[in-house]
Amino acid sequence: MNLLCRTLLPVVFCIVTVFTHLALAAGQPDLAELTESPVKTSPTVPSLSAAERFNSLNTLVRDGKIGREAARNESKRLLVELRAEYYRKGGTDYRKDTWVFPLAGYDARAITGGRNKGYISSGYNYFSGNRHGGHPAFDIFIHDRNQDSLDDRSGKPVKVLSLTGGIVVALEREWKQGSSLRGGKYLWIYDPANDLLVYYAHNRDLFAKLGEIVKPGDQLAIVGRSGYNAAKHRSPSHLHLSVLQLKEGRPLPVNVYRELTKARTVAEH
Repeated sequence: MNLLCRTLLPVVFCIVTVFTHLALAAGQPDLAELTESPVKTSPTVPSLSAAERFNSLNTLVRDGKIGREAARNESKRLLVELRAEYYRKGGTDYRKDTWVFPLAGYDARAITGGRNKGYISSGYNYFSGNRHGGHPAFDIFIHDRNQDSLDDRSGKPVKVLSLTGGIVVALEREWKQGSSLRGGKYLWIYDPANDLLVYYAHNRDLFAKLGEIVKPGDQLAIVGRSGYNAAKHRSPSHLHLSVLQLKEGRPLPVNVYRELTKARTVAEH
């Protein structure tokens, strides 16, 4: 019996010692728990610029996914931010006598459509989006009989130039044949100096970027045939140009034909 005790006692003592250490360890906080924050923070998501938010709003308006009053209120608020952003980025005021005709190698003689030059403001409402009425715009046609979006005289694409100064506030780079989107690949420029929104539609490729500051004569795109009606064979290749005057947050059509006849022309290079 004494021999058995002498044999088992060391084993029992060892087991008790192990369990004692385990119990003490379980009761002590881990060093990592003391030094690490128990709250996991999410990575910071950069906020969208005013131009990005206006572009998103314009898409909602275009697709009829926002009410007119809500869109008007948000548009009015964002335009205040865009004005500040334009000048903060070094934008300057350009008077109308500095404007540049929006197609390189062309002038106002490329605008056809009878006495009114195809301009019909009645029935238009910007907040009606893709389903708006009227035609408060000028279609400026290029020489392109075979409809390959190249100038027949030079065999080159025709550059779309900025009529005014401003900041690029909305655009669409993607368009597929058969899409109901009327403007195709388009751009919107906000001109704070004259409180204008200028729309360039049916482009083939866009070169301007969202939020970019532009001056009269800067290249924005090249003429194309994108857009529901513009892509049809019956439609000659042209730039669709529309200018809207901002009044209390409402973009209203303004006829700038006279300004287009006086705009400085740029030769095709």
